[in-house]
Amino acid sequence: MQTTKKKVANDNSKISILKSGSRVDLPLLIVVLMLVALGLVMVLSASAPSALAESGDSYSYFKKQAIATLIGFAGMFFLSKLNYDIYKRFYKLIYVASILILFAVLIPGIGVESSGAKRWINIGMQLQPSEITKIGLIIWVAGYYSDPNNKTTGFWGACLKPIVAVLIPIAILYLVQNHLSAGIIIAVVTAVMIVMSGCQLKYIGYIIGLGVGAIAIIFPFVKDKFMEGFRSDRIEAWLDPWKNPTGTSYQTIQGLYAIGSGGLFGVGLGESKQKYLYIPEAHNDFIFAILAEELGFIGCTVVLGLFAVLIVRGIVIAIRAKDTFGSLVAIGITALIASQVILNIAVVTNSIPNTGISLPFLSYGGSSIVILLGAMGVLLNISRSSKKI
Repeated sequence: MQTTKKKVANDNSKISILKSGSRVDLPLLIVVLMLVALGLVMVLSASAPSALAESGDSYSYFKKQAIATLIGFAGMFFLSKLNYDIYKRFYKLIYVASILILFAVLIPGIGVESSGAKRWINIGMQLQPSEITKIGLIIWVAGYYSDPNNKTTGFWGACLKPIVAVLIPIAILYLVQNHLSAGIIIAVVTAVMIVMSGCQLKYIGYIIGLGVGAIAIIFPFVKDKFMEGFRSDRIEAWLDPWKNPTGTSYQTIQGLYAIGSGGLFGVGLGESKQKYLYIPEAHNDFIFAILAEELGFIGCTVVLGLFAVLIVRGIVIAIRAKDTFGSLVAIGITALIASQVILNIAVVTNSIPNTGISLPFLSYGGSSIVILLGAMGVLLNISRSSKKI
């Protein structure tokens, strides 16, 4: 009789664990839905004047963003149901695919050039291959550290090998697509994942030393190429925005005007003045400036609070993940969101030079919202199988 009771208790315990592990992280899901909804509203508000001037339809950008969002939600739902273990099995293939897709911009009829850079492909809808590469490399780094066949001890295996592997797509991004900002994001996310993998601090110190030494040696020979063109203009605009207020600094200054005009409560949703063709492409990288103007300091604080909750939930999911692979994927996706939020807002407030990094879930961009929502689906799937601590 006592044995039967123990068996029933064990069965109930297993059922309880199964139920708790089969539910997605509800706070994360709610925050994502709120950010996406706010993003659609802000894209409509910020893009209406430029859309009307370009196409005669003030809803044109909003319609495209809404369609991409629906596709993204479909992807999020599918990936939240798909067991994330499948990525681990194919992590090496995903790495190769993440590199090869970067060359798609060179294919005639598919690659799209804009502002002197080839960063997009057109396959019925316009996509940025770098967005796919970011997620692919997160999966590869997680797969590398969780594969028992890999020797992840010592300086080479624990630190240098994954860095060398990630430097390859970063170099391709710079040389083929002239897309240094995506390379910076990948480098930051990889660094976070390497630290979280348990790499010893002394090895990280070695890498920092080697990196500083390599830059000191190489930079004098490549600085002219590296600093030429728009990068030089952006750094100059950052150091002294008022030197050329109608040229290279124009977008930055107009963005600061928008932020300053918002005050505590903002001028009201839809009432921005700077979006009327003062801020170039206000619905893209500088959408936070329009948000600050319309919703004020309070609105900005709420948005930053939502991102903070998302990041915290991502960290919690990483801690609770059932295995190393899931934990590292979760921390990589969370680091990707966090780094883009920090860098975008830093650019809009002129804290750093303009890097062309969009604000997750809020900025206009079909490929960005589709990939980000897909990444949230992966994160939700990891939370399904998470363990209680």
